[in-house]
Amino acid sequence: MINIFRTCMNKRKCLMLCTNRNMCNLSKINNFSEYKIYNEGLINPEFTTELKSVNEVAKLPIYRILDTDGKLLEGQNAPFEEAEIVNLYKQMVEFSIWDEIFYGIQRQGRISFYIVNDGEEGIHYGIGKAISADDHLYCQYRETGVLLSKGFTYSDILNQLFGNKYDEGKGRQMCICYTSKKLNLHSITTPLGSQLSHAAGCGYALKLDNKKAVALTFCGDGSASEGDFYAALNFAAVRESQTMFICKNNLYAISTSVKDQYRGDGVAPRALALGIESIRVDGNDLFASYLAAKKMRDICINESKPVFIEFMSYRYGHHSTSDDSTLYKPQNEIGAWRSKGVHPISRLFLYLKNNNLYTDEEDEAFRKEIKQKVLKSLKEHEQIKRYNISGGLFEDVYDKETWNIKEQREGFEEYFKSNKHHYNTSSFEQ
Repeated sequence: MINIFRTCMNKRKCLMLCTNRNMCNLSKINNFSEYKIYNEGLINPEFTTELKSVNEVAKLPIYRILDTDGKLLEGQNAPFEEAEIVNLYKQMVEFSIWDEIFYGIQRQGRISFYIVNDGEEGIHYGIGKAISADDHLYCQYRETGVLLSKGFTYSDILNQLFGNKYDEGKGRQMCICYTSKKLNLHSITTPLGSQLSHAAGCGYALKLDNKKAVALTFCGDGSASEGDFYAALNFAAVRESQTMFICKNNLYAISTSVKDQYRGDGVAPRALALGIESIRVDGNDLFASYLAAKKMRDICINESKPVFIEFMSYRYGHHSTSDDSTLYKPQNEIGAWRSKGVHPISRLFLYLKNNNLYTDEEDEAFRKEIKQKVLKSLKEHEQIKRYNISGGLFEDVYDKETWNIKEQREGFEEYFKSNKHHYNTSSFEQ
């Protein structure tokens, strides 16, 4: 082995392959200390004569500065000016009203599917205030408030939900799969965890280009059990990608409770084990969510490495319109999370009232105004026609139309022209 090592250019590989290191005088040949040998792949190697296994995991505290009474904890200050806090509260309230009505129109059969965001407004708008226009978003499906903070509009949402001709996806994706090229919002897709690896690669590309931007990607506690989660985090850690991994631990992966998912201390220790700087945050605290997202984004950019945030929250509604959460959520649990000051919107409202910044009367009038605005906008967007049938089917498959796609399109158009009377095309353009 020593002779082979002396003639080999890749000494590190030889060290790894060696099966009898005690017989190899490696430390003398390459000035390796014993510590150096064992330090390959370890952070702080330490020897012991005690034969003892380990069954404890890293325990992370939950960062919070605003309590459930709407009061700042000792020594803490609000990160925004008073007028901005009122504005953020109104944005969260408006979003919650739209969210509720979107759920309602699905139940009426006016759209095919919807996923509610109730309970995550503090996370969404906290992150939204911390990120920049140059950042890339790789969302899961419950981050609509983040999109709105970044420049997505309710009109954009309606166009996608109704699948009309103004939808950037041309009505081809299922509801809530938003996309926006100008906002760096990469198309949302429904396979869980697939966006994590994409964001790890994007963060690496941003690093190579020396960009002062990050790739943000989101997952839930359930998606964190997917193999994509570990592959993406490990790639980002080893390549030091400028990627922010954000896990919203809302206690349920559809109907599976976190108690049935894992026995460790939440999700963040998994990122720590892979060498990624991490933090755990009270996601129902808008102020803490913003400060944590801002700090971790600064680390991600300035130190050019990945970071991980675990937001502790609760999914107040059903997983989606295909789910009935009352069948698996205990009533006392729902009641506890509905108690005063726990929900992110009610907690921020208490803060505003405590500081004489907003009243019940103002809140009631604002909610009434928004509901009227929402209902009017719904009627307008519901009348917009869908994208033309042929274009919606065959465009954007490739950058340029290939011969076989052209052949299929022409064949379809010829068939459709002869059989148009069999189909109701009144909702389509052209």
